[in-house]
Amino acid sequence: MLKILGAAAVATLAITSVAACSSTEDQTEPAAESATAADVPEASATAAGQITFSTNYGDIVVRTDARAPRTVAGQSTLAGDGYFDGTICHRVVTSGIYVLQCGDPTGTGTGGPDYTLPDENLPASEPDNYPAGTVAMANAGPGTAGSQFFIVYKDTSLPPGYTIWGEVTEGLAAVAKIGRENAEAGVADGPPTQEVTIESATNG
Repeated sequence: MLKILGAAAVATLAITSVAACSSTEDQTEPAAESATAADVPEASATAAGQITFSTNYGDIVVRTDARAPRTVAGQSTLAGDGYFDGTICHRVVTSGIYVLQCGDPTGTGTGGPDYTLPDENLPASEPDNYPAGTVAMANAGPGTAGSQFFIVYKDTSLPPGYTIWGEVTEGLAAVAKIGRENAEAGVADGPPTQEVTIESATNG
């Protein structure tokens, strides 16, 4: 299972390959199955510098971070293979931490690829160490990230254990709208009231 722990109120994010948290619960989800080292995407100079997630709320453009080369290679490969196409963002958290969680092909918070990734580009342990626009991986502990990722739509404080692999350069307002709509609907941590679908993910 993948989880994220919130610093201020011990908020906990549970994600299948990505972590999201609630301000009062400790939720976890199954981690992706381990694979041999040969199965894990290698860091590559040709990995995408940008991934565009086309959603029913509009495009979300993520500029990838070269300081997380293995993670970027993995996410770029999955995007190129159509892995994210037609999937839903199965979790939104509007209390304690502020994230939209996506990347699970099963839409249940328990899915992921047949490999796990090493931790990379971890931030310092300080307030708002996952600022608005950050795109990071969920995990179930060190070295367990797979495909699930979370988009931070409002400055968030978390334990520094979640690989930061990108930054939203376009579409953050749409993610914030999803958070706002669900907060108004009383969703603190759970599936969005209106389904959020990644229609396609493309490199570049």
